Amino acid sequence: MKPMNILYIMSDQHQGKASGCYGHPFVRTPNIDRLAARGTRFTAAYTNSAICVPARAVIATGQYVFKTGHWCNAHPYDGRTKSWHHMLAENGVAATSIGKLHFRNQRDDTGFAEQIVPMHVVEGKGDLRSCIKRPMAGPMKASKTMTDIGPGDSPYIEYDRDIAERACAWLRARAEKPGASPFVAFVSFVCPHPPYIAPREFYEMYPVAGMPAPKLSDPGAVTHPWIQKMERNRNYNDFVTEESRRVVLASYYGCISYLDRNIGTVLDCLDECGLRDDTLIVYTSDHGDNLGTRRLFGKSNMYEESANIPMIVAGPGVPERKVSATPVTLLDVAPTMLDGAGLKQLAGQYGMPGRSLRDLAAADANPDRVAFCEYYAAAADRAAFMIRKGKYKYIHYVGYAPELFDLQSDPEEIADLAGKASHRKTVEEYEAILRGIVDPEAADDEAYRCQTALVNANGGREALISRGKFEGTPAPGEPAIFTR
Repeated sequence: MKPMNILYIMSDQHQGKASGCYGHPFVRTPNIDRLAARGTRFTAAYTNSAICVPARAVIATGQYVFKTGHWCNAHPYDGRTKSWHHMLAENGVAATSIGKLHFRNQRDDTGFAEQIVPMHVVEGKGDLRSCIKRPMAGPMKASKTMTDIGPGDSPYIEYDRDIAERACAWLRARAEKPGASPFVAFVSFVCPHPPYIAPREFYEMYPVAGMPAPKLSDPGAVTHPWIQKMERNRNYNDFVTEESRRVVLASYYGCISYLDRNIGTVLDCLDECGLRDDTLIVYTSDHGDNLGTRRLFGKSNMYEESANIPMIVAGPGVPERKVSATPVTLLDVAPTMLDGAGLKQLAGQYGMPGRSLRDLAAADANPDRVAFCEYYAAAADRAAFMIRKGKYKYIHYVGYAPELFDLQSDPEEIADLAGKASHRKTVEEYEAILRGIVDPEAADDEAYRCQTALVNANGGREALISRGKFEGTPAPGEPAIFTR
């Protein structure tokens, strides 16, 4: 196949159904929608780990987290496992990143020829406090994530604006080079990741009074014991009121519309440069956001709000206006990048379990393809895993009872079927699929061993707790914040 330009656009924490083209009743995303209209949209798309750093390591390497050891936000990608950016470079194709990478640092050889305004983990170490397990570090104090909310500006808002401008400048410079080889650009935005602050223009698109109450958010709603422990650790409901919850939702949706405008800026520039017809475009996010469902905010679990993500591919060889029910994951990104660069065979040579999204888009839907997710990170004392195949989602918790949901009849994941005799064989079948991929107990033990070693190497449990709660990776040039 002739190599083509590749534009990979990524966001952070964009819930899978929170776009107009995905059927959301009020979120406005005209630019994401028009991209979907000229390509294929996948409805069963999932992260492979519902937290930033591990998800981005999966994107880079095309490998499972349990294979690479990027367990949590304190185990950032450092280039030791070969990435698709490395593979392109080794074959004479230069890839450029613009925006958030969330790797260890810019000095590591991660395969990019150029990193423009990159964002990496703090001090090359990331969130060390999240490695404290068994017992965990204890309930969090009021987080700025949940108290600094509403209309306004933030470093992330400014950063995304800069990313869009830098991406357009880069595209224009490429277009002015006659006879230039095909380009590969990874444009990575931060919105709608917290803080839940949106530019007023976009915040006011979503009236606070009209924000719906999240499901299973009432104090009496019963949740799984693993989720209950996460809820106690994250402690959101001690400082989230009904009014502030509505403000959070309005801000989150406003940030999505702001993200959409920045994506539109880049897509418009691609069109103006005459590059659209020769460019493969992929849009996705690293994970979703619970947004108050089950009394949780942020990500970190296997339910649809957290694990389901948008996944859209458009460009040469991709069917237009197609909606595919084939399950896909972030493991499919690296094979897609290699495919677009004319190096499709490398995915097989390096044992990548994913497939090119171009191939999956062109094929008939295969709902029985397996989607896999794993989680070992913040606020979880033991690991959790997910298998999505056909109409069922199976969630396996190490040390806890599993869950099983029929997403066809119960898309809101209200009725757990795992304990019902009528579904015993389904649970056994899906657990066997899981164990065919990973030994969950062994992976959980190895993650714990690695995390404990990091804690001990960085001053120990009490020193990290006394430092305070890590408030998230700052935009370039901004200080890290720890809440005590």
